Amino acid sequence: MLPVKLDDYCLPDEGDGAMDNKWIPIMVLGGFVALFIIQNIAIVEVQFLFWSIQMSRSLLILSLLVIGVAIGWLLHGHLKHSKEKSRNN
Repeated sequence: MLPVKLDDYCLPDEGDGAMDNKWIPIMVLGGFVALFIIQNIAIVEVQFLFWSIQMSRSLLILSLLVIGVAIGWLLHGHLKHSKEKSRNN
């Protein structure tokens, strides 16, 4: 059996520290998301046509954000495809 040095497993890599700096904005953003969720935990009722649903305000805002991003992504793809198609004709 080969001898195992604990220093190889316990000490952090002595790099340039760039990986550590990447975690700072991620942690700050995560803190803001957590704060947003905590502050918007109230239940709201959403009515659309003949449907009615109750959900937390933060979940409603997150759902609307995801729907908006999906619609924007699909429209961008459609417009890009239609421009390329019109150039080829």
